[in-house]
Amino acid sequence: MNDLDAERYPVGRIPRNTTPLDPLARASLIAVLAQAPATLRALVDGLTDRQLDTPYRQGGWTIRQVIHHVPDSHMNAYVRMKLAATETAPAIKTYNEALWAELPEARTAPIGMSLDLLDALHRRWTAFLSALPETEFQKTFAHADWGLVTIDEALGMYAWHCRHHTAHVKLGLQRAR
Repeated sequence: MNDLDAERYPVGRIPRNTTPLDPLARASLIAVLAQAPATLRALVDGLTDRQLDTPYRQGGWTIRQVIHHVPDSHMNAYVRMKLAATETAPAIKTYNEALWAELPEARTAPIGMSLDLLDALHRRWTAFLSALPETEFQKTFAHADWGLVTIDEALGMYAWHCRHHTAHVKLGLQRAR
């Protein structure tokens, strides 16, 4: 991995685990989702606008954009998983996350609203996943780029996503000091 890739993917590239998870592994990933809002909030607590507007890498998103991106992405993930649980392999809509991150509110809005949204969303998401019967985790949704994705696989991908963007914020904080 070159230096740019190390900054773009500080925890490695997104995993694609198609093997069903055992209950302990699944609980561990749900715990990552449960902790992510508090972890991100603690990292950005008290930052100035100048610090929030620091990119985590040259040409990358700012800390503010990352904080706004996470609930955007996770709202989509939550809905995708619920669709998979209630429909037969639904085709889900993708979105252009890079363009969403360039919208005015993602570039300038206070981060508190996204942190509050993330907290509420993750409480609801982890409640849904924790109550879902084990057999339901093999249900799928159809993604235009990823193909069929099980709820188990999506859980692993979004736990990675939490770690991925937490690492981006940490990189941004190093640049902002």
